[in-house]
Amino acid sequence: MGDFNQSVILDSIRRSEEGLSRVELAGSAGLAAQTVSNICRRLLDSGLIVEAGKETSGPGKPRTILRLNPKGMFAVGVHIDPALTSFALVDAVGTVLEALEVPTDFSQPAEDAVRAMGREIRSLVARSGVDEGRIAGVGVATPGPVDAASGTVVAPPHMPGWTRVPLRDILAEATGLPVVMDKDVTAAAVAELWTGSAGGASNFVYVYIGTGIGAGLVLGDEVVRGSSGNVGEIGHIITDPDGPPCDCGRRGCVKVTCMPETLVAEARALGALPAAEGAHPATLQADLAALAAAAQGGNAEAAGILERSAWRLAGAVSVLTNLLDVDQVVFGGPFWPSLADTYLARFPDLLAQLSVTTDVHSVGVAGTRLLTSGEAFGAACLVMEKTFSPNAAQLLLDSKP
Repeated sequence: MGDFNQSVILDSIRRSEEGLSRVELAGSAGLAAQTVSNICRRLLDSGLIVEAGKETSGPGKPRTILRLNPKGMFAVGVHIDPALTSFALVDAVGTVLEALEVPTDFSQPAEDAVRAMGREIRSLVARSGVDEGRIAGVGVATPGPVDAASGTVVAPPHMPGWTRVPLRDILAEATGLPVVMDKDVTAAAVAELWTGSAGGASNFVYVYIGTGIGAGLVLGDEVVRGSSGNVGEIGHIITDPDGPPCDCGRRGCVKVTCMPETLVAEARALGALPAAEGAHPATLQADLAALAAAAQGGNAEAAGILERSAWRLAGAVSVLTNLLDVDQVVFGGPFWPSLADTYLARFPDLLAQLSVTTDVHSVGVAGTRLLTSGEAFGAACLVMEKTFSPNAAQLLLDSKP
């Protein structure tokens, strides 16, 4: 109960831009004044919060304002993508202090590549000058599927050789730090919730557009992960029954109609992009950007490809918004900027047309407001979530003798 109450206090202070007094904390948390005072004393002694001046409001003693100490805690984030692996060192208020991107290495066994990531993390921390004792842990965001219980990457598409890689344990050994691992789409949803970038929505779907497309889910201000940590695998929702065949045996799934790789291949086939041999994950982001530029430049084939992809993906996303009755859809991921103009122009009307709740409430559509190093920042937010956010599981009593 003490850990839960402390998380409630920390989370309340974190969410307040101006800071809160002990009296305000007691009121918002529903805790006794003495309990709040004791918790705040521990947090001040540990350096997680600081006293940030006095505030006078009416008669009586001025109240001392409490805020998070930016230097009280740090987290490292690692985002693994088939093209790039990005790193970020983040302070307690979400400022990115160090960031780095390197090509994802498939030239050596996956276990060795993860150990190399560990060395990169240690080098990043050393360059920053941050006290390693203040680093709460490393958050890793990786393509799914994952085995969340064992911290294992199972067999992500486009990542040859990464079959049942015990990423969490290898990285913890290589860095000497606690490691939290999650799917990239879930980490992105955590970042949106943690920073309030979703405009304060309590119920939203985060559509992650990377090498693959997935969905992160937030319901009632809580990130939904599913029984194995693999929620949001939307690749086999059918968007076009007459579309291309999928490896699942059906036709027109998201996987073969909406993925960036699919759009670029269609553009090459229709002459909207120059021909090339095979798909290249390392250049896929640039290829999609070139497709978007062609569409903006008046290429009708390129514009048609993006328009069709918006229509198809809206059908898949509407399945989620209707099923879950959410208020908002947020788009993000490393490939999102190339699609933003078309999708933001088309999705509101498409979702209104496909939504069963149109007469009750609208479904907002927005792009992420997280900027550079967003994916690695989202991974770091996994550590912040674990540290700051109250978790009802903390209230469960241990039944072991």
